Amino acid sequence: MIVKVQRKFLPQKIKVTSWDVIQPYFAALLERDIDSLESLQLWLKDRSELEAFLSEDLAWRYVKMTCDTTNKELEQSYLFFVNEIEPQIAPLNDQLNHKLVNCGYTNDLVGEGYAIYLRGVRKAIEIYREENVPLLSQIATLSQKYGATIGSMSVTIEGKELTLQQASNYLKNPDRGKRQLAFELITEQRLKQSSTLDDLFDSLLALRHQVAVNAGFENFRDYMFAALGRFDYTPADCYAFHQAIQDEVMPLVKEFARTRHLELGHELRPWDLEVDTQNREALEPFTSGKDLLDKTVKCFRKVDDYFAWCIETMDNMERLDLESRKGKAPGGYNYPMAETGVPFIFMNAASSTRDVETMVHEGGHAVHSFLSKDLELAAFKSCPSEVAELASMSMELISYEGQSVFYPNPSDLNRAQREHLEGIIKILPWIAIIDKFQHWIYTNPTHTAEERKRYWVELNSDFGTGMVDWTGYENMQAYTWQKQLHLYEVPFYYIEYGMAQLGALAVWRNYLQQPKVAVQQYKEALSLGYTKSIQAIYQTAGVEFNFSASYIKELMSFVQSQLRKLA
Repeated sequence: MIVKVQRKFLPQKIKVTSWDVIQPYFAALLERDIDSLESLQLWLKDRSELEAFLSEDLAWRYVKMTCDTTNKELEQSYLFFVNEIEPQIAPLNDQLNHKLVNCGYTNDLVGEGYAIYLRGVRKAIEIYREENVPLLSQIATLSQKYGATIGSMSVTIEGKELTLQQASNYLKNPDRGKRQLAFELITEQRLKQSSTLDDLFDSLLALRHQVAVNAGFENFRDYMFAALGRFDYTPADCYAFHQAIQDEVMPLVKEFARTRHLELGHELRPWDLEVDTQNREALEPFTSGKDLLDKTVKCFRKVDDYFAWCIETMDNMERLDLESRKGKAPGGYNYPMAETGVPFIFMNAASSTRDVETMVHEGGHAVHSFLSKDLELAAFKSCPSEVAELASMSMELISYEGQSVFYPNPSDLNRAQREHLEGIIKILPWIAIIDKFQHWIYTNPTHTAEERKRYWVELNSDFGTGMVDWTGYENMQAYTWQKQLHLYEVPFYYIEYGMAQLGALAVWRNYLQQPKVAVQQYKEALSLGYTKSIQAIYQTAGVEFNFSASYIKELMSFVQSQLRKLA
């Protein structure tokens, strides 16, 4: 299946081989007279077409590079865009923004979508500084080194060379000796690169702080709140969220740890945290990338035919790369394609239950892309993470019904769902600790690597269960933050997972009461893109945008009630 893009402003065949290919279209937009509301609307559509084309061009360069970090041509293709094209675009985008807000017809644009869009445009004008353009290019170039570094790591277990993602499956092995060996081999590989990753982070920290100072901010944290368009909450709200997690969620996590300790019958070590406490083999819900894909389609079809159609369409267009392999960047993502509207799912599947969670999560993002693809402007499709993650995390939960295709044995299905729900509770403190870590990092920009390490250990103590013995591996614990790619590649993009997780739990609660109504509300919310406020989108989904201590306590009680049913 091929999606043919019908362009009206750009030629049908255009390839970004140099800045000269693109510059005339920016010039045409800047020079065009806007003498009526109709001409403004056409100007916005043409600008949107240009933005969508460039966004998808960059997307493919990034996707291909992450699929094969060993290919220098693919790396250079991506870096060419980052270093040669984006710096040229930035000042012209600023000029286009000024042209838009100063236009005499801007106030005549009707619809909440335009109000949301223009709010973002004005914020972009406020923080733009020409001297930051080369710095942002340097940051983009440096941050991609993280994926290349992690993607190059491998270990050999039982005569097989494995990526770190594949090796991590051994942490679920009932044989404690094998778990410890896998943990030590993975740890050894990570520690070999810890100084390199520290140096890389120091370089990123310095550049990011300079960007913030140039833009008139005291620190990069405050700059990023503006850059991310966080109009709906403040740093103080984030600190309150951290505290609420500590007060309302950590007691449950500590109870899980106590239960694990009793059921295993020995002290907990770092390699004892993922194994099944009844010494059952790790579940293997699929056998290959194709099997994962086929089962995901069947799973989604049990919930809603449209969800299945989205994944099938992506398969037909070869927009999936699912299996883990050496040389592939770590992690997983759904990359929206702004022009064709059909996204790309990337992940590192290694036949684990976590891979099923990742696939349906990214599948939720994909469905979001499809549902919002026909909105009038590309900007209307560009959702804040608090909304994007609501789409993905809700899909993890409402797809439970269909996950029997992965776990045909009812007891296995219950086990997988229990692991997932416990994982939701346990991930909330990790989200809080990563976010709190970033607040400290960027409001203390002159800290040393050693001070950073000490603060991370302190946070681990505050948000720890007190039941895991790290003796002999203290240095590894001090570097566990380096596993979080967001810190390197997308700073401050993480607390949104926690906020959206709360919304997703509420969506699932609705689904259990009225499945068809909840799915319809979910689809209607995602179809809005970013044409309404975050609060309004959540309300359309039938839930609240709320991360207060009382709301967290309420939802944790709900999850506990569901866990009791799975016991």
